Amino acid sequence: MDKLLEVDGLKTYFYTGEGVLPAVDGISFSLEEGEILAIVGESGCGKSVTSMSLLNLISRPGKIVDGKILYKNENLLEKSGEEMRRIRGNEISMIFQEPVASLNPVFKIGRQIGETIMFHRNVSKKDANIRALELLSSVGIPDPLSVMEKYPHQLSGGMCQRVMISIALACEPEILIADEPTTSLDVTIQAQILRLLKDLKEKRGTSIILITHDMGVVAQMADNVMVMYAGQAVEYAGVGEIFANPSHPYTLGLLNSIPHINEEQEALYNIKGMVPGMGEYPQGCRFSPRCEYASEKCIIDPPELVERGDFHRVRCHKPLKKGR
Repeated sequence: MDKLLEVDGLKTYFYTGEGVLPAVDGISFSLEEGEILAIVGESGCGKSVTSMSLLNLISRPGKIVDGKILYKNENLLEKSGEEMRRIRGNEISMIFQEPVASLNPVFKIGRQIGETIMFHRNVSKKDANIRALELLSSVGIPDPLSVMEKYPHQLSGGMCQRVMISIALACEPEILIADEPTTSLDVTIQAQILRLLKDLKEKRGTSIILITHDMGVVAQMADNVMVMYAGQAVEYAGVGEIFANPSHPYTLGLLNSIPHINEEQEALYNIKGMVPGMGEYPQGCRFSPRCEYASEKCIIDPPELVERGDFHRVRCHKPLKKGR
């Protein structure tokens, strides 16, 4: 398959009174046609900033300082503002993490979906409204005609999330970036939305970047996985390899945190400590203060992302043995 998107050495820093804060610090990955790539990690690891960088939506005090974002072999960072507006929502769409904040509070839902369609497609208002109704129905919204006439504040958080998904899918994008797409949804609707994303891949060949902290969703949805920690990729591999042979202690910690239905557990496993703030990264491996395997070398020397096997990279001085 062809590589639809290639990200090489992406760095997004924030310039504040406290200094330069590296939110995304040298991320590289690729996305093929029809692939679902999951980007996983705890809150504060840089997942959402990565997604916003892909669409060049970083505003002050943030700035993309280095790297390339190649979409169909063209660097998006060299595009004009007008060129990016034509790409966003059309060829590359995003489901934002905060749906209520992402919707315009003064416009009705139908208008917000319809204007997205009319901006990118040469269709009438009537046809745009028909398409909007279809989209709202496809994400499980009951009585979509009524919802079209409502404002965002009249809907629940879960309903707003589904409206955002409708807007993101309106123009059948080639790449869909889904930032925690099932947040605030009940279990039934979560399953429906994940099935919808799967259908987009299988029936339309849509490529999806799925940003999540839920390893259960990763197991169900992803083809490949990039694990992020403190602004860096610490492991990158196929989903089967990640679950069978995690090489980074942080990845192992995330997997051990998954509850198992058929096993009795006194308490859920949790990784000790917290993700460091952007201005508090340790000198060596950024995970070393929380790592039970850390040595003096880990504390002093920052590790590089190195090949562990076929399409398996890890940033660790002491990668875990296979089958651990």
